[in-house]
Amino acid sequence: MARNGSLRFLLDLLARRPGLVSLAAVSGAVWMLPTAVLPLVIGRTVDEGVRAGDSGALLRWVLVVVVLGVLQMVAAATVNWAAHTLWIHGTASAQRIVLAQVVRLGGTLTRKVKAGEVVTMGASDVFKIGDLFETLGRAFGSLLAFAAAAALVLWISPPLGLVVLIGVPLAVLGIGPLLRPLHRREQLQRDELGRLGAQAADIVSGLRILRGIGGERRFFARFAETGQRVREAGVATGRIDAWLGGAEVLLPGLVTVLVTWLGARMALAGSITVGELVTFYGVSAFLVIPVRTATETAYAYASARVAASRATALRRVEVEPAPPATPVALPEGPLGLVDEEVEVAAGQLVVIDAGHRGEAVAERLAGSATAGGVPLTEVDPDERRRRVVLAHNQDLLFAGDAREAIDLGTEVGFDTAVRTADAEDVLAALPPDGLLDERARLLSGGQRQRLLLARALSTDADVLVLEDPTSAVDAHTEARITERVRRLRSGRTTVVLSQSPLWAAVADRHVRLEER
Repeated sequence: MARNGSLRFLLDLLARRPGLVSLAAVSGAVWMLPTAVLPLVIGRTVDEGVRAGDSGALLRWVLVVVVLGVLQMVAAATVNWAAHTLWIHGTASAQRIVLAQVVRLGGTLTRKVKAGEVVTMGASDVFKIGDLFETLGRAFGSLLAFAAAAALVLWISPPLGLVVLIGVPLAVLGIGPLLRPLHRREQLQRDELGRLGAQAADIVSGLRILRGIGGERRFFARFAETGQRVREAGVATGRIDAWLGGAEVLLPGLVTVLVTWLGARMALAGSITVGELVTFYGVSAFLVIPVRTATETAYAYASARVAASRATALRRVEVEPAPPATPVALPEGPLGLVDEEVEVAAGQLVVIDAGHRGEAVAERLAGSATAGGVPLTEVDPDERRRRVVLAHNQDLLFAGDAREAIDLGTEVGFDTAVRTADAEDVLAALPPDGLLDERARLLSGGQRQRLLLARALSTDADVLVLEDPTSAVDAHTEARITERVRRLRSGRTTVVLSQSPLWAAVADRHVRLEER
């Protein structure tokens, strides 16, 4: 099932650019066919021009060689352009599919997929798909060239033609048994690489904590151990790859030796001419190219199938809760919330003290409560995310420009959101270019919380659920924030999960839930 899914994934990407695929195939054929025909032309040149001493025939066949060379030159430029463009198409299309699924999953992603898995898809897997697409034009051209070469040698001498026609496919089949272990070892290496990426992400995100408890050495040892497994898997893959490289030279070489030996005996016996012997030798030597191309394509296909299976597995992950079959629209204007434990009137600022259950209650209010009389589970996910926003105090800030990370283009402008979150000094402390580093690691917990609050306020959502938004700031700063949020969110529904008395002081309603 997974194998079929990965194949469908690759075929779907190819079907998006049929014209480009056709151009690659045609130009690949035009590029390879002159090389397949060239031994015949040289053989005729030897027989009709050199041995017969006919300068006119010699000139004609030399002109044919020139024409074939010019044709191959133009086709080579075209197939290289098409191959590179196909590589870009395959890589970029796979990246877009993975990114679109990551965005669609939202918070479900971190619960269902390891961070290292997603990183490896974007940093490695998509390029394997591009590598396969790059070989397609040459592979198609090699297939046609092999057929043309086989037809030529059968026409000249059926016995030698059969040797070529049977010997080369057998050489390719002799390479086949190496592909299955190569696929397995590619899969193993890919799994280990995903684990290494996940460990790296965990270490980077928790580096400050690790330093605080003296855990760097232990985690470094674990990372090094996983790195060694990746290295060992890579060496095992390289070993099979080396056998493939040797086999693609040895097996066709044996066919070439056999054809040359048989052809020489036939030439001595007068069954074929010297020129035809040259043709047979040239064709048998040329057939190394299609075999090598077939091996390259098979290797790229095995790697791309592994990569496509990962992308297919990611696409099968569903959003939680699942989108409704028949979405129901939320009513316009302020929305009230009704939950199994609490009721929030539309337009009010309600502070809930849920103790250790704060995060769970916040998730429930923003995910499964009833808003404006409509269960949120029956609302289209895009509308739900736009109108009901849940902001955790440990959400992530992306690396890049701070303004772009906060300003969401709503009626709540950047300056208003930053001032309400009392975050002007945080922006002032950033480097002159105003760029945040990865996950804003250089900021303190309180500074990050204030920027996260500013981003949440920028959504201008009809319902905003804040989970402990000021747990890491001092009391004076928290007092300013609570007053400003109350003024900014006046008339909109705001739920704050917090045990702080400063939030309770500005609330329209304060609810204390029983511990469970």
